[in-house]
Amino acid sequence: MSKPYLLDGDSQTEALRLPLMSLREVVMFPRSIVPLFVGREASIKAIEHALAHYDKKIFLVAQREPEIEKPEPQDLFQVGTVSKILQLLRLPDGTIKVLFEGLYRAIWTPDGETFPADQLYPVIATRKMLEEDYNTPETKALIRATQEALEEFGKVNKKLAPETILAVSSLTTPGKMADAIMPHLKVDYLRKQEILEQTDPRSRLEEAFALLQGEIEITALEKKIKNRVKNQMERNQRDYYLNEQMKAISKEMGREDDPVAETAELEEKLKAKVMSDEAREKALKEIKKLRTMPPSSAEYTVVRNYVDWILDLPWNTLKETSIDLEEARKILDEDHYGLDKPKERILEFLAVQKLVQTMKGPILCLVGPPGVGKTSLAKSVARATGREFVRLSLGGVRDEAEIRGHRRTYVGALPGKIIQSLKRVDFNNPLFCLDEIDKMSMDFRGDPSAALLEVLDPEQNYAFSDHYLDLDYDLSKIFFITTANTLHSIPLPLQDRMEIIQLPGYLEVEKKKIAKSFLLPKQLEHHGLKEENVQLSENAVLEVIRRYTREAGVRNLEREIASICRKVARNLVEKDELAKTVSVSVQNLGTYLGVPKFRYGEKEEQPQVGVSTGLAYTEMGGELLVVETALMPGDGKVEITGKLGDVMTESARAARSYIRSRSDLFGLKSDFYKLADLHIHVPEGAIPKDGPSAGITLATSMISALLNIPVRNDLAMTGEITLRGRVLPIGGLREKLLAAHRGLITTVLIPKDNAKDLKDVPEEIVKSLEIIQVEHMDEVIQHALIPPTDRAIFSTLEHCAPIASTLLKDDGHHPQQRH
Repeated sequence: MSKPYLLDGDSQTEALRLPLMSLREVVMFPRSIVPLFVGREASIKAIEHALAHYDKKIFLVAQREPEIEKPEPQDLFQVGTVSKILQLLRLPDGTIKVLFEGLYRAIWTPDGETFPADQLYPVIATRKMLEEDYNTPETKALIRATQEALEEFGKVNKKLAPETILAVSSLTTPGKMADAIMPHLKVDYLRKQEILEQTDPRSRLEEAFALLQGEIEITALEKKIKNRVKNQMERNQRDYYLNEQMKAISKEMGREDDPVAETAELEEKLKAKVMSDEAREKALKEIKKLRTMPPSSAEYTVVRNYVDWILDLPWNTLKETSIDLEEARKILDEDHYGLDKPKERILEFLAVQKLVQTMKGPILCLVGPPGVGKTSLAKSVARATGREFVRLSLGGVRDEAEIRGHRRTYVGALPGKIIQSLKRVDFNNPLFCLDEIDKMSMDFRGDPSAALLEVLDPEQNYAFSDHYLDLDYDLSKIFFITTANTLHSIPLPLQDRMEIIQLPGYLEVEKKKIAKSFLLPKQLEHHGLKEENVQLSENAVLEVIRRYTREAGVRNLEREIASICRKVARNLVEKDELAKTVSVSVQNLGTYLGVPKFRYGEKEEQPQVGVSTGLAYTEMGGELLVVETALMPGDGKVEITGKLGDVMTESARAARSYIRSRSDLFGLKSDFYKLADLHIHVPEGAIPKDGPSAGITLATSMISALLNIPVRNDLAMTGEITLRGRVLPIGGLREKLLAAHRGLITTVLIPKDNAKDLKDVPEEIVKSLEIIQVEHMDEVIQHALIPPTDRAIFSTLEHCAPIASTLLKDDGHHPQQRH
């Protein structure tokens, strides 16, 4: 301690011996009256012994650790209080209530007989501690300040009786005043013990004054908090009363919905929803609006619908998926035959996602003719990746609000189709199929394709803004797949945001495989037939493909197979022969499907003058294209018919200019084009035709007519022509070679630059054809025309038609075959 204890008398004199009772978390002060409940047996015995033998006096001292049941000397503080027992009351539970009066502070010193083993309570020697008396102006000022603080404490603490405050304030010595104040303060017992051990009265009063001031502040703060809580409780009771009245009024008016219960339910849903902080704050703000609105108002419905949309969206809820490449490959192969490039791209995406765990969703665009399986491939990808499948058809969409949504200021406003579709799934990482993206249009309401630029941009769609929600929504976890029939109607900026994957039309060999392995089993199941009920030969399937359908996909093929199954089912039911097997072949196919609907191009029976065979590519696949040229007396007019497009018409003009530039080589007069009219015609005029790949076919037909030399009937050709006679590459080689094979063509002329495309053609097609690569028109003529001799294209004028002979030079020069 800061200064030695002052003891009463000589330390060598005999001290006052008293029973000792230890206190738990209680400090007894002199001149204070404190009631205590006593339950320990040793303490009860000490009290009884004090009443019987020590004139009701007992020494009370605090324990250092309150958990100790039987304290030893070292477990007790050295300073305590000699007290007098004023009253004792025994309680039914065995404990006693004792009223103690503190007399004076004392110090005890343990000795060898302090805690004898055979005695429950110790009897110890105590010595009274003396205090120095102060009577200075500073002390008086401290006493006066303490009295004022005590009066203020009495105002904020109603538990303190005015008589107690008056009695304490009447004390004139600092030590007595400090001892009287301390029992009324809520201070930790260790702090009280420190003050009890303080022998300097003025210092003790200063510490008591400081604690009193702290208690005044704490008590005032408690009162303030209690008043605030009380006011809040009163407000809650008022709100509860008013809400109950609203419920009663709503019930009387026939409205069963409780607005208060609705908002409470919305708040519970909001707490359980995983979403961005921005969306949560916005929803909470709107829910607070609902509380102040009458349910009958129009705005209440608008706000309620908005909150429902926010709560129904998946936001940050993601579906956990396990990626198994072998299983994914198996699923893709089960659902689709062929389509190797799209499948490889999907497997690459899965492999990368398995390595990096999180990856921005790719945006693929599957482009191909109708019926080749673009949408069904997207479904298969969703199944292979373990994602939910969402499909949105954009065909005919022409309003930007269909994508971005309407602003809430409009009546009947809704979010865009993107957000509406996401509401149907529980996770924010589905596979989203945007079907028919090339069928969108625009009008005065905006351009929806421009609105899709943000949706389909991986660098922007993490914060997609819908006009209705007016919040940023994360679309970056979504796997977008778009489908289109053609690319030319898709704006270039939109194409730039997608990975284009071309899906060509199916070849005949692929269609046969699909019909036997996929379509026929599916239709048999749909029509209640068994596999043994129908035997469809491969030739019959090929006949259906060639003569009853004309398409790049397999939709109509499936319809024709379904028609066969229906008629078989009807025959079996009518004749009650459900176990019978029906064989469908080329011979009886007309019985089930009627007269063939289409004809496919076949080679000419004999070589013809002015008739050449080209190869064309359409959305339905490849076709043979016959070009006819006729010479007539005239003055050089050129007529082109057959519903040809601008590009194909320009190819005919380029071919004519090439012939004029080579007239000397062909043995033609320099002004041959002024001596006869030329009519170029492409049969099947009802079908539009366009494209540059018929250039060499047109030139060959015109040269054959001008020279009256037939063109090989077993040869077909494709290639673009230039004015110099160069043969440029073309597209659709795979489908064109299939058409040549189907039309019994044996030789095909293709541009040399298209040689790289042969790897995409099935091997069986390549082996069945003699494919000749050409670079110049002169080579085409050499292979296509049939000369009378090995050395010359023709040798005598008798081989020329009357009109053609007038075009030859007068010197009898004959064009030699170019080597």
